[in-house]
Amino acid sequence: MSYSVRIESTDHIFQVEEGESVLDAALRQSIALPYGCRGGGCGSCQGQLLEGSVSYPNGLPIGISEDDHNKGYALFCLAEPNSDLVVKSKEVLASEEIQARILPCRIEEKTQLSHDVILIKLRLPKTERLQFFAGQYINFLLKNGKHRSFSLANAPHDDEFIELHIRHIPDGQFTGEVFDEMKEKDMMRIEGPFGNFYIREESQRPIILMAGGTGFAPIKGMIEHVLEVGIERPIHLYWGVRSTEDLYMDELAKSWTKQNPLIRYTPVLSEPKDEDNWTGRTGFVHSAIMEDYADLSQYEIYGSGAPAMVYAGRDEFVKNGLDLDHYYSDAFEYQKD
Repeated sequence: MSYSVRIESTDHIFQVEEGESVLDAALRQSIALPYGCRGGGCGSCQGQLLEGSVSYPNGLPIGISEDDHNKGYALFCLAEPNSDLVVKSKEVLASEEIQARILPCRIEEKTQLSHDVILIKLRLPKTERLQFFAGQYINFLLKNGKHRSFSLANAPHDDEFIELHIRHIPDGQFTGEVFDEMKEKDMMRIEGPFGNFYIREESQRPIILMAGGTGFAPIKGMIEHVLEVGIERPIHLYWGVRSTEDLYMDELAKSWTKQNPLIRYTPVLSEPKDEDNWTGRTGFVHSAIMEDYADLSQYEIYGSGAPAMVYAGRDEFVKNGLDLDHYYSDAFEYQKD
């Protein structure tokens, strides 16, 4: 049994399966309704039922009064339809519509991914969830008043934790602390989400993803989002690193090509080591894209990583016909103290 939900303001229609909340179903189908905690406590997801009714498996949530419930309002994060619905709710259509927030968090997991990359998972308070678009970033707020920016490596549907890939930067005070001093259960403060680096889902253009080093992190979130919501567009991922030891999630990238035949993956090494016995692509990652795609006029490209790579791509891709209105980038300068 499933029910259809139509959003009055946009006429978008999506299906809700039995036992599924309105919000979960919307996010699963790439319709971004607003939310905060996803637990019925904050009221951020409240909307109005214009037609149909809903119920709450565990009783009326604390985030909505009985009076508002009787007037036809609902918390879509927990509400399950009893019939087809027509609802009045704001729909988040662009990153600018998501308000950045300052939130406390706890280091839930710290895992070494490679010789110089660590995976950090952050847990927010039980009453909070971070709404974001796949590819955006957050800031760590440091005690000295400074901040450090890191891209989100998980997709919006998988938001129990915030996943970051942090590379150790020589002479970088914060990344040194992450590697040497930060422990699980340590408390931090973050602010976000920020950025306009996310898949333009309204487009029908084939996609080229260019990642350099830990620029793979937001690309990972984007591809996992694509797989979750069923976007059917050709995607070619290029991941540029120095040597094979830097392909810290190579098997995961390979697995995406098996899950979806529209996804291709090409790793590119700039300085392969003798022991790598590398027979694949070498050189600069943007050059590999130029060699494979003589005509980029119908593509959109997403570039994430060191500024030198991102800007080189911007300057070179136009030579193969790319319209820079369809070039989206996310470049962080490595910060040293």
